[in-house]
Amino acid sequence: MFCYQCEQTAGGTGCTKVGVCGKSSDIQSLQDLILFGIKGIAAYAYHARELGSRDEEVDAFMHEALFKTLTNVSFDFNDYLGLALKCGKMNLRIMETLDNAHTSRFGNPVLTEVDTGTRKGPGILITGHDLLDLYELLKQTEGTGINIYTHGEMLPCHGYPELKKFKHLAGNYGGAWQEQKKEFNEYTGPILVTSNCVMIPPPGTYLERLFTVGISSVEGAKHIKERNFKEIIEKAKSLPDLPQAPGKKIMTGFHHTAILGLADKIISAVKAGKIRHFFLIGGCDGAKSGRNYYTELAEAVPKDCVILTLACGKYRFNKIDFGNIDGIPRLIDIGQCNNSYSAIQVALALAKTFGCSVNELPLSIVLSWFEQKAVAILLTLLYLNIKGMRIGPTAPAFLTPAVFKVIQDKFDLRLIGSAKEDLKNLLKE
Repeated sequence: MFCYQCEQTAGGTGCTKVGVCGKSSDIQSLQDLILFGIKGIAAYAYHARELGSRDEEVDAFMHEALFKTLTNVSFDFNDYLGLALKCGKMNLRIMETLDNAHTSRFGNPVLTEVDTGTRKGPGILITGHDLLDLYELLKQTEGTGINIYTHGEMLPCHGYPELKKFKHLAGNYGGAWQEQKKEFNEYTGPILVTSNCVMIPPPGTYLERLFTVGISSVEGAKHIKERNFKEIIEKAKSLPDLPQAPGKKIMTGFHHTAILGLADKIISAVKAGKIRHFFLIGGCDGAKSGRNYYTELAEAVPKDCVILTLACGKYRFNKIDFGNIDGIPRLIDIGQCNNSYSAIQVALALAKTFGCSVNELPLSIVLSWFEQKAVAILLTLLYLNIKGMRIGPTAPAFLTPAVFKVIQDKFDLRLIGSAKEDLKNLLKE
């Protein structure tokens, strides 16, 4: 452990084995787990508030949870574990709040085919998560001849009716966040960053074409205030046109309302034995070795199984043609990380239909994690008592072995192994 949050710290630098106050490394670990969880909640709450929505119970929890981590407040292990699960409950509430804010403003997403190439002409690339930023950019560029391309977690925006009605929402460029230094350097137009998942541009590359808005900022990049996109529009006009280069088509728009519209087909296919199993393979992507596991797993999933995916982890395999089962796509992209709410709604609806619990469904959940929003989502799944999940590529470094073991024992949470062996075992369970 390392704690230096009060004046008592050992040697005036920090407590490393046990706190002078008596705090153990396991308590420190649980405090970190809760702090990272509420950071994830804060991201979703911020986007919801920008759209005029908030949840008083979630706001109150944020105060409770932060207060709990102050010096000399609490040293009870089980009390902290309960608070971590409550954090999962609050994250579920705020994901629902954000989902309602999105659909109220932009409509329920519909299945949409998205081009991954470019059209000839000027273009602006928008990355991050904020749908309102995209909407305002689309309004201000309408009729200018400038095409708008999404990147990363903005891909699902193409499914929302109030966004897709803009004909210059031209497609999706690039993949997950960790590839952006290469992809943004190759892209010749201006780039707009709306939230997290931005990297510092290497020297001499695309910094002068990088713009930020809202919560995001990068030193040396132009920050846009009050969603006035005049400067980035002028920048797009001043740069060379993008080439006419059509790309592979991919599908998005599988919000839970869209998936449940296929419920009768899905249920019939399951009952007829045409769909044997569902795999949720998704989460945050990253550059650490071992993440090829998720591609290998998806490619190895039998043809009588359906893959659900979400967040930027999908970029590991979302351009692969997995085909369909009686018209039901074998790869279903549910959306952004916050659209984990949709995945939960689908699982609950299927469990209700088949008269069983979610844990009894032919469903396996295999997650990749990278940052705090993934922590919040994992806590939500644990709060819902989902058992037998796999996570990777490694265990969170902030969890002590003792804390991780408690979670493993209580929820049968496991680390990923080899794709081949995990798939074999998951199909047996």
